[in-house]
Amino acid sequence: MAEIKLAAQARNEFGKGAARRARRASLVPAVVYGHGAEPVHINLPGHELQLALRTSNVLIGLQIDGKDALVIPKAVQRNAIKGNIEHVDLLTVKSGEKVNVEIAVHVEGDLAPGANLLEYVQNTLLVEAEATHIPESVTVSIAGLDAGDSILAKDISLPKGSVLAGDEDAIVLQIVAAQAEEPAADTEGAPAEGAEA
Repeated sequence: MAEIKLAAQARNEFGKGAARRARRASLVPAVVYGHGAEPVHINLPGHELQLALRTSNVLIGLQIDGKDALVIPKAVQRNAIKGNIEHVDLLTVKSGEKVNVEIAVHVEGDLAPGANLLEYVQNTLLVEAEATHIPESVTVSIAGLDAGDSILAKDISLPKGSVLAGDEDAIVLQIVAAQAEEPAADTEGAPAEGAEA
């Protein structure tokens, strides 16, 4: 995964007022933590951060007060109405270090013929991977699966260097039979309640 460089500004103002001022200046408040160090409060350029976070588990190279830091996003807080980023928690990582992250589950192939539905029980899979080689997603074949079939976490082939970190027997995908709609009751011509037949 390519590293994306972002310039960070150290932040020494806190509270809602400071956060609002930062957002008006197109900056996003963030906190960098990890490796037992004191949390570092920073502001990041909003537009560049938005672009970077289009890639899940993106590796970000920060420069804070002349020092370089390698981080991955751990929590992203968005505005419920506008959807813009309001705050980000970032975790410091090192090359070769293993981290637990959630990666997206994608599917390919067609189900067996018939009116069956694919149900995502989990949209993501928890894996352990090297911080600088985190896979973006995993692809699962559903070709030929029929109603009643399911795919467990342990059934999914993971990219090289990644191992399952969650429950291996957890159901990730399942195929369910589509429910036929009940035909509407024919009330036309039925006598009104209490009326003589």
